Amino acid sequence: MMSVHTLMRRLEEFEGPRLVPLSATLFSASFFLMKLLPARFMLERAVEQGRLRPGGIICESSSGTFGLALAMLAVQHGYRLILVSDWALDRHLHRRLIELGAEVAIVDTPAPAGGLQQARLDRLHEYLRDIPGSYWPSQYDNRDNARSYGKVAEKLIDRVGKVDCLVGPVGSGGSMSGTSHYLRTLFPDLHAIGVDTPGSVLFGQPSGRLNLSGLGGNILPANVDHSQFDEVHWLTPVEVFQATHQLHRQHGLFMGPTSGAAYRVAEWWSHNNPDKKVVVLFPDEGHRYVETVYDQQWLATIAGWPSPLPACPITVGAPSEPMSAWSRFSWRRRTLQQVLERAGDGLNPGGGQSNGF
Repeated sequence: MMSVHTLMRRLEEFEGPRLVPLSATLFSASFFLMKLLPARFMLERAVEQGRLRPGGIICESSSGTFGLALAMLAVQHGYRLILVSDWALDRHLHRRLIELGAEVAIVDTPAPAGGLQQARLDRLHEYLRDIPGSYWPSQYDNRDNARSYGKVAEKLIDRVGKVDCLVGPVGSGGSMSGTSHYLRTLFPDLHAIGVDTPGSVLFGQPSGRLNLSGLGGNILPANVDHSQFDEVHWLTPVEVFQATHQLHRQHGLFMGPTSGAAYRVAEWWSHNNPDKKVVVLFPDEGHRYVETVYDQQWLATIAGWPSPLPACPITVGAPSEPMSAWSRFSWRRRTLQQVLERAGDGLNPGGGQSNGF
């Protein structure tokens, strides 16, 4: 009889990234579905700790690839999965989740604070309250999210050797916080760059409407370890979509918009630091975005499209400044509170301390 761990690892071959050279010193870590790695790791740990039992019920909030990863794992191992999502859920992904047996609840009305993200969490807590013994992976706050990326750091070291700079999009915070933490055990001078979008509270922007799935957020996850970041960049949706097409046309990599955003920043940093080895994280492929980011009719409905990509970012004096174009800020491995206090914003971020591992 197969052990639980053997069953869980049936999808392990899909977890790791393909290392694709984009130039002599710039490498992409391109994932089929990055969230498979933390999802499996979290479920394994929950089984070990007795928080998830055979045939158990998993409840989670997701409008993207973490929900898909859970659905793929749940159907293999006989778990019931309840996902709380919102209008941003891609209709093809929605259909696939249903096909995999997931129960999907859609939230339409944003919460007064925290928007749709908080509204989803409120609905999720209703399920957790009403279903005794249900397990919540809690991708935003579960430390095992970041811990799972030790495997990615190990592969990067094995294939690339010394990594001077790591660039990646930030959503739940696990991939960048975890990978940079583990890489720094060997490369303490690693330069880590987080990529976000205006209107996202993750690095101190005032909360606003977000139009980029998987990038940024209206609530601050505990897994965003601000002290891991040397630099943060914010790209607008139009800039992200342009960069996604540029990545596809120049390198043949059909990736999602979070990958496009990270690519633009990594390519710029690599060009300005030609003697440094740069690795950029590409979380998922572009199939979910065929009718949006890769569709010219849909793009024509986006304000400002098509605008040319700026050659370089604007350097801002504080992360809370209004940002209408690609912007950057020197974070210097500080907590969110330290950055905002230094900038004199007088804001109470309610988090941002180093999480540790």
